[in-house]
Amino acid sequence: MNAPLTAPHLRRERPYVAVIGAGPGGLAAAMQLAASGARVTLFEKDEVVGGRSRTLTSPEGYRFDLGPTFFLYPRILKEIFAACGADLDQEVDLIRLDPQYRLIFEGKGNAVLEATSDIPRMEAAIAAIAPGDVPGLRRFMEDNRRKLEVFRPFLERPFLRHRDMMSPGVMKSLPQLRPHQQVEQNLRRYFADPRVRLAFGFQTKYLGMSPFKCPSLFTILSFLEYEHGVFHPRGGCGAVSDAMARVAERLGVEIRLNTPVDRIAFTGRRAKGVEVAGTHIATDAVVLNADFAHAVPRMVPDYIRKDWSNRKIEKARYSCSTFMLYLGVEGSFPQLSHHNVLLAEEYQRNIHQIQSGELPDTPSLYVQNPCLTDPSMAPPGHSAIYVLVPVPNLRHGSDWSAEAPRYRRLALDRLKALGLHDIESRIRYERMVTPQSWQDDFAVGYGATFNLSHDLMQMLSFRPRNRFNDTQGLYLVGGGTHPGSGLPVIYEGARITAKLVQEELALSPHPVLA
Repeated sequence: MNAPLTAPHLRRERPYVAVIGAGPGGLAAAMQLAASGARVTLFEKDEVVGGRSRTLTSPEGYRFDLGPTFFLYPRILKEIFAACGADLDQEVDLIRLDPQYRLIFEGKGNAVLEATSDIPRMEAAIAAIAPGDVPGLRRFMEDNRRKLEVFRPFLERPFLRHRDMMSPGVMKSLPQLRPHQQVEQNLRRYFADPRVRLAFGFQTKYLGMSPFKCPSLFTILSFLEYEHGVFHPRGGCGAVSDAMARVAERLGVEIRLNTPVDRIAFTGRRAKGVEVAGTHIATDAVVLNADFAHAVPRMVPDYIRKDWSNRKIEKARYSCSTFMLYLGVEGSFPQLSHHNVLLAEEYQRNIHQIQSGELPDTPSLYVQNPCLTDPSMAPPGHSAIYVLVPVPNLRHGSDWSAEAPRYRRLALDRLKALGLHDIESRIRYERMVTPQSWQDDFAVGYGATFNLSHDLMQMLSFRPRNRFNDTQGLYLVGGGTHPGSGLPVIYEGARITAKLVQEELALSPHPVLA
């Protein structure tokens, strides 16, 4: 008797995922999805990877980070690399800075604080300007260590429904997180001197927010610096993006540079592909890593987006913007630290001006002098100086074609407060980025450099969700989605999003590296 015929074993074709945008979130998502067995194409409209975390290189050989210059809390990215069969420390030389940065407080004798994660030395630095505040440092560290432990689970999981906000875990955490307080109010529990409070509160600027408005949860930002350190990746933060792209390509990700995506194709509410240069590319899932306010109205039809309609996106709250100078300068600047923060005497007035749409007349500013640590950032005998001034976003209507020359002059004059009196005559390369440039050249909605504001009604499930609201098969990564802005948080968001895609497409959560 003949044996019955059986159907041949058919191997399921690997799911295909399109990732739009090669910023930190898109790179991290692409790596993880490829490692778990998906076919992945990463579409990037520009000629380089990194998004706002890219390297700008001048013809003369000066190198600048476009956006982030602080690399914090590498644990998350190390874990992502390890899950993809790679070692971050082998791919990137991370240099821990000590001091982490220098804070210069204008007024009251121009006090200077060299911030260090060496707690006894930090206590001595505080004692030099506010002896009564020394005991508060260890209490601050211990309380924020507990706060991070309480809140970390919420940073590591998606919030896909509003009812997720009412879970027993969230409700139990509220007393520790103090949602009714702002950062400045919370810091009064530890520090009486407003300069010391500012030393532990100015980090809300990493989110483009004010310590007088930002929820008190975000005291964990300064805690992370003192607990885990501030790092400089050799070659700048763009070197991290380049390393992620290398690992992604080793995993089989196809990276298409200079390839903008025109729109996401939908069947009903399900994303079924992308349109690129008039060609439809069918996909099993789409991951969007682009500035939320800029990209979503262009790529996702408004009728699909009830939760985040065009009207809601227009009325949402956004971070401040930044006025940038990237200066290639002859000579070195030993009088500067690697990171320098000049805090204006009327810092709170500065903040009010920005919030009301007025350009600060005596602005605070941040200056990076990376060649102090990493001479590769400029030609021999030269320096790459990065200047950032917080300013209003474009919702307030400033005409930057008219304002830019005046504000350049103001920024250069403000450098004199840091001892840079003759810098202009030594400039050999210069690039300026204004809020208008952020929008027009770098596709940042409203020029809001730090994306959607992180107020309580734009966090967790109130923020655009990792599986994008009202859609199927479309996922978000980046500062505009949960859990929010800042490189470590964006990497965590990419991990959340990758896990959701893996679940939907039945991909292995463990590396499939063969």
